[in-house]
Amino acid sequence: MLHQFYPDYEADSAYGIDYRTLYEQGYRGIIFDIDNTLVPHGAPATPQATEFFGRLRELGFQTLLLSNNKEPRVKSFADAVGASYIYKAGKPGREGYLRAMEQMHTGADTTLFVGDQLFTDVWGAKKCGIMTYLTKPIHPKEEIQIVLKRYLEKIVLFFYHREKRRKGNQNAE
Repeated sequence: MLHQFYPDYEADSAYGIDYRTLYEQGYRGIIFDIDNTLVPHGAPATPQATEFFGRLRELGFQTLLLSNNKEPRVKSFADAVGASYIYKAGKPGREGYLRAMEQMHTGADTTLFVGDQLFTDVWGAKKCGIMTYLTKPIHPKEEIQIVLKRYLEKIVLFFYHREKRRKGNQNAE
């Protein structure tokens, strides 16, 4: 039952994922969450983020920011990093993810999602068959509704990590 919330992969940071290898494996589009995935909640684009999106474009990736936030927040970040965007995306609903792939001209088998929340980011992407990376939140300061979800995420991640350990032990035998 909890499997629908399990990420495909975990990463300490969106900036530390091996995108070159993913491109070589055939991925062409990356959907990103913004807040606490790329920058602290509500922060503007940083030079690191701008350079990062430039490197992704050089590799050949299409990028899109998918956010439940309002347009002024999402547009200003997207303009700064040179990415497409969808605001008020309704995550974890499927529609925003499907629109993102349509805009990038990618399919579920050539698209990745990178975000910091299980119950919006990961769950929504998995419902569309998109490979997911769960990142650690950049900053501990979050809105109250997210803080409450983090407690539930810890429970899901406990079972996820326990299952991964079991599978790892079975493969070692």
